[in-house]
Amino acid sequence: MSKAGFGQVVESDFSPPWWALNRHVQTLWPRFVQRRAPVTLRWEQFDLPDGDFIELAWTPTLPAPKGLVVCFHGLEGSVRSHYANDLAAFLHRMGWQTVVMHFRGCGTRPNLTPRAYHSGDTEDAIYLLQELQNRYPHVRRYAVGFSLGANMLLKLLGENIRQRWVKGAVAISPPLKLSECAASIGRGFSRVYQRYLLNSMRNRLLVKMQQLDYSELLQVDARKVSEFSCFRDFDQYVTAPLHGFDDVDDYYTKCSAIHYLRHIATPTLVLHAADDPFMNHSVIPKNEELSTQVRVELSRKGGHVGFLQGTPWKPIIWTHQRVLSFLSGDRP
Repeated sequence: MSKAGFGQVVESDFSPPWWALNRHVQTLWPRFVQRRAPVTLRWEQFDLPDGDFIELAWTPTLPAPKGLVVCFHGLEGSVRSHYANDLAAFLHRMGWQTVVMHFRGCGTRPNLTPRAYHSGDTEDAIYLLQELQNRYPHVRRYAVGFSLGANMLLKLLGENIRQRWVKGAVAISPPLKLSECAASIGRGFSRVYQRYLLNSMRNRLLVKMQQLDYSELLQVDARKVSEFSCFRDFDQYVTAPLHGFDDVDDYYTKCSAIHYLRHIATPTLVLHAADDPFMNHSVIPKNEELSTQVRVELSRKGGHVGFLQGTPWKPIIWTHQRVLSFLSGDRP
């Protein structure tokens, strides 16, 4: 790994504590053990051009914020997810206005149309970013994505190389190669993560199938949905046809952010751990796959959206300070 400049894969400064060397400890401890940081949220319904809506969760308004950070959560996540809640709380304490965009149906209420969200669905995010530019034309704006939201954010930047919506972006644990990640999460202990997320995805769809007519959109019924055993099943029978892809492989190919990294013209930081249980080593990009504006900081350990330090009783999330230093202009 090189150690100089943007546009390269470099060694991360992150080092795990002795008690959190295991990748599953890194991934699970912040979610199930670490106490959530207190933060007051203001919810906004944000209407979309097609008659649907998404929900925004804002931290308290600051009279003179250092900037505005819009966050995109991961698969089946929300502002209630540890990574989104705690980063929003941290940045607010540091003087940054923060808003978490919820993908369709991931907020407090089901969305109105038989459309969901996926790893490459940039349309709603672009509509929001344009609105934030209109609302806050003189405020520095940045974006942070986690996991699925990180992949989406990188694809958005790669597709819109002349964008002026954000000055910079951070992508944490992005599944850059969707097919590889779908396969990796179906092996070994990682199947626990797949089972948990797939149950949430199935249940969310089954609820909506009781409310909306999917008969002309999907060739599956409730029984078939309940039998899905992996991400690939869900994406083949639901994600792909629901969002206009030929099949699961067409979806994975077109929406994997690895293909867009070389086109990004916005200063972008990617934080990735080589031991991420959602992925494998083939997901790590090569220098020649990056534009000069993309810096990948690779740590040997850290899990999936983990990067946990400190003690078991007072854990610290390393990414909070790294994101803050990026926002503040410290980009070695």
